[in-house]
Amino acid sequence: MTPVSLAVRWNPIDWPLTHGPIPYAVLAAGWGALLLLALARGRAWWSRRLPAALLAAAALSLLVDAVVDGWWHPFPEGLPRYVRWWTAVALLAGCLAGFRAARLPRRGKLLAVGGAVLVLLMSSSQVNRGFDQYPSGRVMLAPWLNKTQELTTSKKADTVEAPPGKPLSEVWHAPPGLPDKGTVSRTPIPGTKSGFKARDAYVYLPPAYQASPRPLLPVVVLLGGQPGVPEDWVNTAQVNEALDTFAAAHEGLAPIVVMPDQLGSTWANTLCFDSKIAKVQTYLAQDVPDWVHQHLQAAKGRGSWSIGGASMGGTCALQLAVNAPEVYGSFLDMSGQDEPTLGTRAETVDAAFGGDNAAFEAVDPLHVMARKQFPDTAGAIVVGRTDEQFRGQQEKVYQAVLAAGMKAKFDLMPGGHGWVIFRPGIIDQLPWLAQQTGLTP
Repeated sequence: MTPVSLAVRWNPIDWPLTHGPIPYAVLAAGWGALLLLALARGRAWWSRRLPAALLAAAALSLLVDAVVDGWWHPFPEGLPRYVRWWTAVALLAGCLAGFRAARLPRRGKLLAVGGAVLVLLMSSSQVNRGFDQYPSGRVMLAPWLNKTQELTTSKKADTVEAPPGKPLSEVWHAPPGLPDKGTVSRTPIPGTKSGFKARDAYVYLPPAYQASPRPLLPVVVLLGGQPGVPEDWVNTAQVNEALDTFAAAHEGLAPIVVMPDQLGSTWANTLCFDSKIAKVQTYLAQDVPDWVHQHLQAAKGRGSWSIGGASMGGTCALQLAVNAPEVYGSFLDMSGQDEPTLGTRAETVDAAFGGDNAAFEAVDPLHVMARKQFPDTAGAIVVGRTDEQFRGQQEKVYQAVLAAGMKAKFDLMPGGHGWVIFRPGIIDQLPWLAQQTGLTP
């Protein structure tokens, strides 16, 4: 092991937060703190204050559920059960600390608050283990640690193009001095035709893009989930590192990866339709490809373009594959839904199409595939083995995809729903994406 790798291994911000000793130590400390908060001397505590704390915590938990799932409703499927559970545990700790602190001296108050903070840390840690949003401190700090580079927009380089019927890798040879890593850039992609007000996109250009002559690389459009931001693919999924690893094994070749915004804001759900909400289908099928061809040298044609996504982004990828097959010849759907939704079919149709169910069915993927065949489209469906909400939906989508004549595969991965699936999922599917887009045989 090199000194550099040893230094990385022992850097505290690289210690794992979702497996290994740290989450279990936090779990033990949290349960211990909750137990100490619940145990006190005196009949009044056991007969009045402890039951009152339990009732208050239960009432607050129900209130949080009602506000989040009933009123705010940011997630169409509602909060996962384990998130509800750990939220209730944190609220219980807060209530216990409040009832304990009321009759304690200043030092006791501080200890009670400290105990509640430990339980909150435990609950947050367990939710993070479920989603795997922050597998390490480095990922948590990525928005401040990661730096983007100026986008290479020059289109004056000579190019190398894949001959008909052959992959690009057969005619490409890396020149001396090729960079080891690709670049990540942040850039606006305006909704020129759609009018959609998107947040800035992120673009990965592999090492081979810096060469001259420059290979005409395929393009993969990656869409995140909801809630989310485009940079989740860089900061949380670390997709640029996976692409650099792939490029290192293929003489600098990897797809150009464009990570646009299909939401407009973190908590918004545009449904990826052209609807009353926004014209996101036009944005992803026209504005994004137009921008790529205007600013970058990239391969053209549906066979060189793929669209993928996670959760709501996976649903969106399927939508574009069937509603804009002239643009995208393949798609990757990780943990997506069986139909775009804001909660119920009625809510979705009302918000997007003013109650016009026929307009919804005209663009809903399963309805489109029921009346149209797609023999020239390839799809990969990926879902967590223990994903209670989405596994059944993905199995339904897979059967519909096969019935529509697509060349498709279905992959189950260990885990539930979240980056615990999306992060390794994109790594596992990179070879498939490279094959489908003509990069490798």
